Amino acid sequence: MWTVIVLLFVAWLLFVILFTPRIDYRVAGPLQPDSAEFLHVIQATCQAAVHPGNRVEILTNGTRFYPAMREAILRAQASVNLEAYIFYPGEVADTLVDAMVDRARAGVDVRLVLDSIGSASMGGPATRRLREAGCQLHFYQPITWYGIHRLNNRTHRELLILDGRVAFTGGAGIADWWYRPVDGAPAWRDTMVRLEGPIVTALQGVFAENWLECSGEILTAPRDWPAIEPSGTTEAMLLKSSPSDRATSSRVVFQMLIEGAVRDIDLTTPYFLPDRALRRALTRAARRGVRVRTLVPGPRTDQRLVRLASRRLYGELLADGVRIYEYQPAMTHAKALLVDGTWAVVGTTNVDNRSFEHNDEVNVAFHDAAVTGQLRRDFESDLAASTEISAADWRRRSLLEKLLGPVAWVLERQQ
Repeated sequence: MWTVIVLLFVAWLLFVILFTPRIDYRVAGPLQPDSAEFLHVIQATCQAAVHPGNRVEILTNGTRFYPAMREAILRAQASVNLEAYIFYPGEVADTLVDAMVDRARAGVDVRLVLDSIGSASMGGPATRRLREAGCQLHFYQPITWYGIHRLNNRTHRELLILDGRVAFTGGAGIADWWYRPVDGAPAWRDTMVRLEGPIVTALQGVFAENWLECSGEILTAPRDWPAIEPSGTTEAMLLKSSPSDRATSSRVVFQMLIEGAVRDIDLTTPYFLPDRALRRALTRAARRGVRVRTLVPGPRTDQRLVRLASRRLYGELLADGVRIYEYQPAMTHAKALLVDGTWAVVGTTNVDNRSFEHNDEVNVAFHDAAVTGQLRRDFESDLAASTEISAADWRRRSLLEKLLGPVAWVLERQQ
């Protein structure tokens, strides 16, 4: 009996992965990203507002963003709200747990939403310490027989919000491999942003959404929703995605920015499995003279099969002028899209089907030349530590890679 049930479940899962229809994204007419029309249409299409008056600090790598996160937690007076896909026991986790325990004992509301699969190892002493200190912790989508239909939906959001006034988001979870070498592998390359200003209220709303789903509590206390004055000059727009939104705002923004680009597109992502529509958008951009550069992990990737599936797609992109670079020093987990020096998107979305269709994700789009310029400088620095892959290099890949490439098509559908 159980054998039949397992076989039926596997058959259903394969059907969902391989045959669920996808949206064939395209724009009715390209809009230049620096135009007023683009700004108007993107807000209406994504049902998201552009918030002026924000301060943005780019934090490059764990040695910068973890100390900044700890300091911000210790300064919190009202609330600490953290949501993460990965919260892994270790030095970094202990440091942040210590800070949250300190704040909870001081009367601060400390709330955590951790993904039940990505943070499965957090079910031990650290969790007990948090709860004993008064922190509220919930695991997102725990595995149950009645929730099996949502097993594939994870929260991949990485959010830390303090007092409703300061927020951190970006590509990194909580784990030592973002901070220092682990098991002989160098620390991962990643980017987080520290935010102040009206965009923080929008990010608090994203956390409140998943907090409600996990705990049943609607956050309404005034101290969770303070009035926020402008803190800087950057315009920012929240982009949140979940499987309930068939056409996610992140996917729409990626398509519109790439289709409308005039000068340059710089894309960095740890898992590069663009669907056919996004590949077409990238190659069309390159053919019309836009400089298109993509930065992905090299041999130090943490997902070798995903890299194999990704490399299978290089040929058609390279043939049309898309330039692809593989980062050499370490695993790169940074996620950013930079277009025409005026727009930058930073957050948790990978360029793959899992991020665009299965996960809960969060990104912030910045309409600001200064922020885009800072991220561009990091991108150029990463390029200097990367190897560009030519069409000839791609054709010379190993026989084993060529043979396994078609098998990796399944990963393209799932990732």
